[in-house]
Amino acid sequence: MPQSLTQIYLHIIFSTKNRQPFLNNEKIRQQTHAYLAGICKNLQCPSLSIGGIDDHVHLLTRHSKNVAVADFMGNLKRDSSKWVKGKDRELLSFYWQKGYGAFSISPSHVESVREYIATQAEHHVQESFQNEFRRLCKKYGVELDERYVWE
Repeated sequence: MPQSLTQIYLHIIFSTKNRQPFLNNEKIRQQTHAYLAGICKNLQCPSLSIGGIDDHVHLLTRHSKNVAVADFMGNLKRDSSKWVKGKDRELLSFYWQKGYGAFSISPSHVESVREYIATQAEHHVQESFQNEFRRLCKKYGVELDERYVWE
């Protein structure tokens, strides 16, 4: 076959370092989500949905066949972290956590994940980030070693 075709959807989750509520300002949070979307587009991994609350983000992306997930995540987090730090003097100590969760999803689940991401504020009234991440790792069949997750 002379052509390479892919359709890879990823549900990506990562938090601020030590889950600090750096994104508690709604305007900064929305601008950060928009900036993340721009990075995704530039890396040929268009975002279908981005949301979150003051200490973490969720992204739904259509992943490119031309970029490794680790490279994509490194660029995404590095570039957005630099950008956030430049928004306000109070954000100079902003960092994303080192790790992330990136889970492949079926095309038939795209809409439900998009809805899940859109309702993060309501969702986190009842569930902490840690419990959410534990639950999602279990759902996606990923073994979680908590000694290395909660920085």
